[in-house]
Amino acid sequence: MSIHFDLKRSGTQFMFNLKAANNETVLTSERYVTKQGAVSGIASVKANAPFDARYKKLVASNSLPYFTLTGGNGETIGTSETYSSATARDNGIAWVKTNAPSAPTVDNT
Repeated sequence: MSIHFDLKRSGTQFMFNLKAANNETVLTSERYVTKQGAVSGIASVKANAPFDARYKKLVASNSLPYFTLTGGNGETIGTSETYSSATARDNGIAWVKTNAPSAPTVDNT
């Protein structure tokens, strides 16, 4: 399958994952109370993905690097998987910057 946002239910809430062409999850949203909230979250990822200042490079408790993408208000709108190295994490950020703005949404709700 091609690069896409996978919009889905999570219990009684909604969420999305940004998926690579190999179907691996690159970015995961938080849970939203409404489907419209999740759809707005996808729009926020698309709008904020191109900007370096919206990414926070972090290290998980297991010492593996990951990143978050934040909106203009500073709130996290997506969290990456953990990566094997800082270089791999930086490549993940570059991938999101390039691919998220034009990725279609697949509604699996």
